[in-house]
Amino acid sequence: MSFLRSVLFFVLKAVFTVPFVLCVLPLFFLPPLPRYRVIALWGRVVIWLARVILGIRFRVEGLEHLPHEPSVVLSKHQSAWETIAFQQIFPPLSFVLKKSLLHIPFFGWGLALFSPIAIDRAAGREAMKQVETQGKERLRVGFWVLVFPEGTRVAPGEKGNYQVGGAWLASKAGVPVVPVAHNAGRCWPKNAFVKRPGEITVLIGPPIPTAGRKATQVLAETEAWIESAMLRL
Repeated sequence: MSFLRSVLFFVLKAVFTVPFVLCVLPLFFLPPLPRYRVIALWGRVVIWLARVILGIRFRVEGLEHLPHEPSVVLSKHQSAWETIAFQQIFPPLSFVLKKSLLHIPFFGWGLALFSPIAIDRAAGREAMKQVETQGKERLRVGFWVLVFPEGTRVAPGEKGNYQVGGAWLASKAGVPVVPVAHNAGRCWPKNAFVKRPGEITVLIGPPIPTAGRKATQVLAETEAWIESAMLRL
């Protein structure tokens, strides 16, 4: 049954995505934030389809912790689900992603309209400069910045190598880090076509200050909170 539901979800998502992208492409002339709010409707529809067809629901704990000013969100990364659902949970987000993703027909074109921070991960220190320069600009215009510090998706129960880029940006920009843990991989596994019904829990932690602190210190505190929260899930 899960396979049949996953097939239906895939088909409906594809049928919806192509015309949606074609409709929103002319909106490139809009300012970034208004454009984001229009394009984010895609994510709302996809999460609605996931709930109705796949039986995947979610709940959020800790919304009261969100700062009033744009911040850097450092989150666990288990699936594609969080990249979509976080558009509903958080204020307008700018994602750090691989520049190559923007070349994917329709999907990549839509991503480009989200004002992402597109980097070349093979560029080493230059990639860090790209994150800092573009990230500060996104924060300045009102976006929050989402970074997955492990760099890639990890399976439930596993832990990746936390990278300093997001904490570096937050420290350089003088904004707090918001740590996030979740268990989306249990319902929407990495690279898996078949999704499973269930409830995803998203935990948002208290903001971690960056003023006067090294990025490595901020990252260590963030990692400790996320991995501790994962034990609850």
